[in-house]
Amino acid sequence: MSAAAARVSTSSRLSNHFDLFNLEPAYAVNGAALEQAYRDLQALIHPDRYAQAGDAERLASLQLTTRVNEAYRTLKDPVQRAKHILELRGVDVAFETNTQMPTDFLMQQLELREELEGAVAKKNFAFLDALRTNLSKKKKSLESEIAQRIDGERDYQGAVDPVRKLMFLQKIDDEIDAAYEAIE
Repeated sequence: MSAAAARVSTSSRLSNHFDLFNLEPAYAVNGAALEQAYRDLQALIHPDRYAQAGDAERLASLQLTTRVNEAYRTLKDPVQRAKHILELRGVDVAFETNTQMPTDFLMQQLELREELEGAVAKKNFAFLDALRTNLSKKKKSLESEIAQRIDGERDYQGAVDPVRKLMFLQKIDDEIDAAYEAIE
């Protein structure tokens, strides 16, 4: 393997996904730099480059490609990126165990889901478009709040609630995708 691929192969010593891509840990990640680092690493370690290599090198390439892909997906996703940063700082967002949210936020989620069901029942694409636009604005606002808490204030514990809210909104966004498919 090349020297750069060898660096990645020692990535078990790298403490986080940001290190893997040689990026500073930040919520407001530079998307272009992440994309370029991902492409550069893939060019070095992709299994196709090692098709004629020995079994050990092919296996190492496959394992490294899997790790790089996982790290890339994590850093591209706003919720997963925030969760990763918070975990690096010793903060557990408790997605799986803590489902308590402020009552007003939960009521908004129920209303959104009811509106979504109504749009599907009426096969109303325009309403789905409006829901998506509104949801996108809410997500952008939460992402800005998370960036401020994590990058600006270094208030990692204070970022937990907005991250959890963003996770809920992403689920609704996925439900909107499903609604479009159901209508078609």
